[in-house]
Amino acid sequence: MKVPYSWLREYCAPEISLADLEQRLTLTGTKVEAIHRHGVGAAEGFVIGKVLSCGKHPDADRLNVTTVDVGDGDQAQQIVCGAPNVAAGQTVAVARPGAVMPDGTKLKKAKLRGVESNGMILSEDEVGLAGERAGGIMVLDDALAAGTPLVDVLPILDDVIEFEITPNRPDCLGVYGLAREVHAATGAPLAAAPWADEGGRDRITGYVPGAHVRIDAPELCPRFTARVFENVTIGPSPRWLKARLLAAGLRPISNVVDITNYAMLLTGHPLHAFDLDKVAGGELTVRRAQDGEQVETLDGAVRTLDSDMLVIEDAEGPTSIAGVMGGARSEVADDTTRVLMEVASWVGPNIHRTSTVLGLRSEASGRFEKGLAPEQALDAQIVATQLMVELTGADVVGGTIDVGPFAKDPWPDATIRLRDHKAAALLGLVIPRTRQKETLTALGFGVADADDGLDVTVPGFRRNDVTREADLVEEVGRFDLDKLPATLPKRRGTAGRMSAAQRMRRRAVDALVGRGAYEVVGWSFTEPGVADRLRLPEDDPRRRFVALVNPMSEDHSVLRTMVLGSLLDAARHNVARGNADLRVIEQGAVYLGRDGEPLPHEHRALGAVLHGRLVAPSWGDDGAPKTADFFAAKGLLSAMLDTLRVAWSVRAATEPFLHPGRSAEVVVHGDGDGDEVVVGWVGEIHPLVARAWELEGAVAGFEVDLDAVVAHGVAVPYFQDLTSFPPVRQDLAVIVAEDVAADAVLGAVRGAGGKLLRGVRVFDVYRGAQVGEGRKSLALALTFQAPDRTLADEDVAPVRARVVKALASQVGGELRG
Repeated sequence: MKVPYSWLREYCAPEISLADLEQRLTLTGTKVEAIHRHGVGAAEGFVIGKVLSCGKHPDADRLNVTTVDVGDGDQAQQIVCGAPNVAAGQTVAVARPGAVMPDGTKLKKAKLRGVESNGMILSEDEVGLAGERAGGIMVLDDALAAGTPLVDVLPILDDVIEFEITPNRPDCLGVYGLAREVHAATGAPLAAAPWADEGGRDRITGYVPGAHVRIDAPELCPRFTARVFENVTIGPSPRWLKARLLAAGLRPISNVVDITNYAMLLTGHPLHAFDLDKVAGGELTVRRAQDGEQVETLDGAVRTLDSDMLVIEDAEGPTSIAGVMGGARSEVADDTTRVLMEVASWVGPNIHRTSTVLGLRSEASGRFEKGLAPEQALDAQIVATQLMVELTGADVVGGTIDVGPFAKDPWPDATIRLRDHKAAALLGLVIPRTRQKETLTALGFGVADADDGLDVTVPGFRRNDVTREADLVEEVGRFDLDKLPATLPKRRGTAGRMSAAQRMRRRAVDALVGRGAYEVVGWSFTEPGVADRLRLPEDDPRRRFVALVNPMSEDHSVLRTMVLGSLLDAARHNVARGNADLRVIEQGAVYLGRDGEPLPHEHRALGAVLHGRLVAPSWGDDGAPKTADFFAAKGLLSAMLDTLRVAWSVRAATEPFLHPGRSAEVVVHGDGDGDEVVVGWVGEIHPLVARAWELEGAVAGFEVDLDAVVAHGVAVPYFQDLTSFPPVRQDLAVIVAEDVAADAVLGAVRGAGGKLLRGVRVFDVYRGAQVGEGRKSLALALTFQAPDRTLADEDVAPVRARVVKALASQVGGELRG
């Protein structure tokens, strides 16, 4: 909110600099966002002038050559002026050479069509005072002396304070409310409120001559006030009023419209003026809109409403959207002579919803949605009435229409006990009771002494913000923040540590980053079409997306069920920008919808995608570059799982988004016999899926349920002696059918090897005449080791025999001679 400083000082003028005031208000919570200068660049070059003569320019029909007395004694200045209304004998505003105009232009002596001009005779627009009705130069009071500084006559220069008002303080959305804050913060005297005069507060029912108001939705309209004005003369507002509106960021239009804006800025409560002759039947009704009902608003747009919105209608239908914007049909125009001034109170959440659904923000809706007090309605009426009579020559007809639940039964002000010990306990500082009373009284609260503190009566304009004792403690504390002791928090129990699962997850990511992968952070949101691009079947559980109620866009309308889509998005983004050789990883939450369950299944997944070459090109390359494939992805997966000390294996499996024959599922093994869990997949991405993401060549990757992997990992390893007693290695070649997986062979060996078998791996594969068609020979390296002795042949022999027997019985293997 922008407030001209001169306007604020009319009600509270502290004897401190503007910079000090800015700091003090910000410390109290009334944050000053910025200080602006409105108007001309400097006041020195702007003075009052007297036009001594005026004649036509010899070479330009639309220019006049004038001589102007600007207070330099007998030395009048020649000024060329293009305004059609300039004439000898006028008192005018003059900008002398060197003056800085509102747009930053520095005025210089000039020649216009060969005639020298020593300044400029000013219009309202040229000093920042113009509205919609500007035209011609300003003609001022003849009583003004030549050379008088223009700033002493017109508001051409002012400081403007821009406040950042928090949503809980709608009372600070008015100049007087901010003056009250300045009064409390500085102790400077506070002038009486501009509506303090009780005259004109006579309230009647819903009727005055020529006007009638009825409320059919009292639950959404606590109070509706209206006054009728006749003999209204529409015209431009005085310059002081236009200057204040412009400085506050509003555009002057006409005196009646400007009065509504001025009263809103002063009191904080919006108003709306109806042309009473355009109100059909002279009757206004507040009701809920009908679904699909339409109304044309002041901005010329036609809005479609629903039954949760409020309208104000006359005998011909809706004429405005309550609390948001008036209608075009009843707006004030140049021929208006009768005005109905409406100041109503609306339920804030309803106005917020209406404004949001319609996408229509206004100065009024921005205030009403924060919850204005019904008491403020009549305050704004009084201010508007004073200005209507003064500036438009209007006559007030009858009393004040005042209807609604609040008008019938005003809400009582709440009284809250503020205890001394409670204030001291919450603030960490004892603020004397006299100081508490001083602060609360300055803020408009009623205060009375109590045995253990103060009984504080909350005024209506703070009703929604101050509801409990702690709120009062905040009020008395925020004005003495500089006195609060600066202390460090207690350290006991405040040190943050990662849990074991968090350390394991970080260890997994670090292991992949250490192998050259880059971690990315993608959206948890995606679009339902990603399931089709991943070729997921209709019955696949990964199609059970959780839809967002209020998505940012169609591309982010559901929660993801896999991180693969996000990783492929990152790969496409990089490849499109020339970074084709990449390894990207991502860990994050994924969500699977569950039938009949209110909440989805959520777990943390970790995935990787590899694309392009695995090794950077070099002049020493002597063959085809090694590119991403199944084994590269499996190697990266192995680095991560082995770092977590997870017992794992892979076995052939298919996924719709993976290349047939180049895919596997990832299995982790527990300590118990047969305890294994499928935690993910690894393989090459199906070419059709890669093409859907505009990726050329082989793409490989993996994705695992990181929570399940961590649950099977070893967070704290135990010491094992690996060097005191040397291992024994024996090689074994076993012939098996071609369709027997190497993992099945290794599983049979591990199962039979017992505790002495330290490890087993395949180091060679042979296919050929020596083993026969449809068969293959796997060369296995077996490592045996005991923790307490050096093994002899007689220790290893029976274990080897069990292994050979298991190979024969479980996978049909036979030793190769």
